[in-house]
Amino acid sequence: MTTQLLSARKGEITREMETAARSENVAVDHIQAGILDGSIVITRNNRRAIDGLAIGAGLRVKVNANFGSSRDDADMENELCKMRVAIAAGADAVMDLSTGGDIGLIRKTALAGCAVPMGTVPIYQCAADLLADGKHLMDMTADEMLAAIERHGRDGVDFITIHCGVTKESVKRLSDEGRLLDIVSRGGAIHAKWIEYHREENPLYARFDELVEIAREYDMTLSLGDGLRPGCLADATDRAQVQETIVLGELAARARKAGAQVMIEGPGHMPMDQIAANMKLQKRLCGGAPFYVLGPLVTDIAPGYDHITSAIGGAIAAMSGADFLCYVTPAEHLRLPTPEDVRQGVIAARIAGHAADIARGLPGARQRDDDMARARKRLDWTAQINLSLDPETARRRREETAPADESVCTMCASLCSIKTGSQPVS
Repeated sequence: MTTQLLSARKGEITREMETAARSENVAVDHIQAGILDGSIVITRNNRRAIDGLAIGAGLRVKVNANFGSSRDDADMENELCKMRVAIAAGADAVMDLSTGGDIGLIRKTALAGCAVPMGTVPIYQCAADLLADGKHLMDMTADEMLAAIERHGRDGVDFITIHCGVTKESVKRLSDEGRLLDIVSRGGAIHAKWIEYHREENPLYARFDELVEIAREYDMTLSLGDGLRPGCLADATDRAQVQETIVLGELAARARKAGAQVMIEGPGHMPMDQIAANMKLQKRLCGGAPFYVLGPLVTDIAPGYDHITSAIGGAIAAMSGADFLCYVTPAEHLRLPTPEDVRQGVIAARIAGHAADIARGLPGARQRDDDMARARKRLDWTAQINLSLDPETARRRREETAPADESVCTMCASLCSIKTGSQPVS
């Protein structure tokens, strides 16, 4: 049994490290050193025949896209379609968040057809199975939680979200302070209620070392979830959120010491002026672990447009140190997304990540933008479309209104500044 982290400790360069270095255009020593100090992870279950994905310090900002069924809509083929649409749109990883239908079958089928790393939230299946059997959520046992995690690892899941920072202490801080919107994380709510009902510690915290052993066996990256993340601007950076982050930092250090790879999940809704400070706080408290953020969404009043609110926050977060952006679709807060919602969410997150790469001065990040400028100067429409993040949409919009002069567009037509500027003065 070995992991990328244990290999790095032995001074070994793995195939996945070499592949990541080529993909990121960095020295393989950079990848190895980052894995060694915990600032980089390579998400790849050792049972999967994929290259893996390097996430972390000095690397391109990555984008994750979610898909998954619910009890009200458990169409597996539709969810698999969303997964394929997300990957085609450029998602670097996907997560199956299924809570309805045959969850195990959805996961296994998705894994079999997924060429990028895939994550899950095992507590969702644990909860859904209990409800399907006519039991109460509070009947869930610690052994069942750990068994679900082991099952996902055995199936080949590359990274899992676990809400082990929802502890008796962090829940008490939330209760004492009070929130406008309380807990908005499904996993966080389950664990908080379990703690309250049983008057016991969260099993994923109390038995964290067992959890780490499972992750290490499959080299399954632990994504320590933000079960107490703020779900509205009013709750951002409160005591519960910060207390949970402190706990996650301590657990991350324990996991790394045991040879398991770890990243940390971050806040959901947050005013723009708090984002940079939160990124720095997370990096400080969690030993530089890769930071995986949902958004953050910078306003609460844009349902239908939350791919935009999250892209704004995501760009600021990534510029300030976040490494992995979880997309948000236009359907957020309203319903399950459609395949088109998924595509729009991925593109919005990719825009945010790319803009942050440029701002961070990542070598080569601006090359494509400079190439676009040259193509525009030449009025080379084919090159402009091919260089765009979403060529399909760019091409369709260009073709929808064909200009009389094909060298320009219908915005400026004969008054095109580039064409005018290139003409000699008679």
